[in-house]
Order: sequence, then C-alpha cells, then structure tokens
Amino acid sequence: MSERSDPPGETPPVAHVAHNARVWNYWLGGKDYYDIDQQVGDHVTSMFPSIREVARADRTFLGHAVRFLAGEAGVRQFLDIGTGLPTVENTHQVAQRVAPTSRIVYVDNDPTVLAHARALLAGSPEGETDYIDADAHQPQAILDAAADTLDFTEPVAVILLGILNFIADTREATEIVETLMAAAPSGSYLVLTHPTLELGGDGNVEAMRFWNENAAPPITARTGAEVARFFQGLELLEPGIVSCARWRPGYEAEDEKTVAQFGAVARKP
Repeated sequence: MSERSDPPGETPPVAHVAHNARVWNYWLGGKDYYDIDQQVGDHVTSMFPSIREVARADRTFLGHAVRFLAGEAGVRQFLDIGTGLPTVENTHQVAQRVAPTSRIVYVDNDPTVLAHARALLAGSPEGETDYIDADAHQPQAILDAAADTLDFTEPVAVILLGILNFIADTREATEIVETLMAAAPSGSYLVLTHPTLELGGDGNVEAMRFWNENAAPPITARTGAEVARFFQGLELLEPGIVSCARWRPGYEAEDEKTVAQFGAVARKP
C-alpha cells in the first residue's frame, strides 16, 4: 500500500478495486491512494498520457471559477458535489481567501473522502464549512441537508466537477442538474466539468474502456451538445463550453493546451 494519511483510528477503505477519488488524488500528486490505484492510474496514463494534464487543468479551472464567483460575482455560498479527496486549493480555501465569510458545503459518498472530511472543514473563522455524506443520484436529499448551512433564498454556486460522468443515463444526469438549480434563486451559478471524447484523441477511447473494466465507478463521456443540455435555461459565461484548460472569466486563454475535459460556468437569470 502506498503512503496515505488516514486519520488515526479510522478504518481504511477497501482497496482491491481502484476508485476514482484515489486515482485522481494520485494523478494530482497526492498521497491518499493504494497500490491498485497507482497501478490502474499508471496504466491509464500509458494509454492516454495527457490524463494528468486533465486532472490538473480541472483543478485549475476550479480555482479560476471560484475566485471569479467569490470576487467579481459576489457569491458567498458554494455547494461542491463530488468534491473528492482534499488537495491543494480546495473550494473553501479559494473562496474564503477572497471572501472570508463564504459558506461551503462539500458533498461526497466515498469512504476515503469521509475519512478526510475534517481537512475539508478547516475553514476561516468568519465563514462556515460543512460536509455531507450523500449520493449525487439523490439531489433532493443533498439540498435538504445543505439547507442546514446554506440559505437557498440567496445565490448559491453549484459545483459539479467531473461528477455527472458517473451518471450513465444522460436524462437522469440532466434531471439531477435541473433539481439542484431549481432550488437555487436567481443570481446563482452552475460550475461544471465533464470528460469528452471530442477533444481527447484516439487514446482516450481505449483508456476509458480500460477504466470501466478495472476501476469504479464507470465513466460516461459526453459530447459538447450533450453537455450543453445541462445548461438549458441558464446564461453561459464567456467563453462558453470549452476545454476546461482554456476557461477564464470572460475570455479564452489560447496559450493553454486543450485537454479532454469540457468546462463551463453559467448564471441562473
């Protein structure tokens, strides 16, 4: 087993099957993973060498989006669903650095993330952070629990980074987004990333097939048109739905390499 930082007294997760949260942590340079996660992660990398760039671009996108929302957009509430394992520049760190009174609710149902939830809760004294052990398939349950910390009469940024790809049915994934955004008032935002085969090259096809045969949960890639369905009724911010490495508030960064992950931010009118 690779080095990890399980809290004392916590039961470590089952580690005979690679899991997305731990493999993603490995790709980001973390240490909270097991041998099987590294093995699968290395094999995927051998098939699709830019996967680490995807992971890092996704994390950078989160920082750009949260800084913009907490700053220029004035958002003070963030609902981060499918947060994954704590690493550098988590949502609460970015948001509360800009606006210390920001309130953040993290949502995940992976036992490894739950074991590290205390690291996610160490926010600014002026703000508030909370963690909900819940499944993205049950958006209403998430909203009900989040209401203990967030005020849904005020704007909320709903963050769904690399999570809808684990909802195999596109209609169900769309309904999840609709339920979440229906509960958010005007002036709220949707922040989303999603893997795609349209930007990734031939290697991504075989890499995803290998992942789905050897790791959990399975991934569903979607086209730009399918991803656009998640934003129906919302106002996309420029530059729209693009490679997440190229997203910036209001303009496209042409110097950034395209990665096989769409990213976009939209406002609820």
